[in-house]
Amino acid sequence: MKAFLKFLGGWLLVLFFCIAAIGQDKRNGRPESQPSPKVDAARQPVKETSAVTRYTYEFNQPDFVISHVVIEHDPTGHGQLTFVQRTETPIVEPFELSASAMARILGFWRELRFLDSHDNYQSAKSFPHLGTYKIGLDDGQRRRTAEYNWSDNKAAWALANEYRRAGDQAIWVFDMKLARDMQPLNAPSLLTELESRLTRNDLSDPQQLVPLLTELKTDEHIPLIARNHAGRILKKIEKN
Repeated sequence: MKAFLKFLGGWLLVLFFCIAAIGQDKRNGRPESQPSPKVDAARQPVKETSAVTRYTYEFNQPDFVISHVVIEHDPTGHGQLTFVQRTETPIVEPFELSASAMARILGFWRELRFLDSHDNYQSAKSFPHLGTYKIGLDDGQRRRTAEYNWSDNKAAWALANEYRRAGDQAIWVFDMKLARDMQPLNAPSLLTELESRLTRNDLSDPQQLVPLLTELKTDEHIPLIARNHAGRILKKIEKN
């Protein structure tokens, strides 16, 4: 009997250590059914997107009063204008195309299928004395530029003219702001120039000029004749 009890006690002791060992493994181990932590998407770092598409336009004619113009903008029409006027010092100004002008410009870019094309837009006729245009597009992966001084491609020629009008309008705004601050006697001739462009439909978007013309109409820093002229131009824009 004593031998049996001794034998039974030994087995109980072995069983106790086995149970303890199993419990330790469970505490140290990773339960297979444990759910992974939820990911908060709002806290995750945002992956960098590809470079923003950039559109460029350049005009160059050393003999002109405005000898060099560069427009750079993004797909929303925001960018900068750089031009050389009378002096060799480049002037850099913020630039913004109106929604309607941007729609026309993007339409011409799409019509050209610019990055997929290898067309030469220069016509057989050449008129370098009128200036050279250079258009460019960079979508972050591909880049292309094209240069011409005259083109039989209607979309390429219309695109150059859209940019020319937008650049001329922005430069006019710069000149008028300068006149208001420093040369008020130049305001009448600048407004005559503006009305001439408006009559020829040679402005990018006359509606963009409405806030400035509204200010000029009551600006006592410029001559009365200029204020009255600004009012007449405003009426023409509203009528159109």
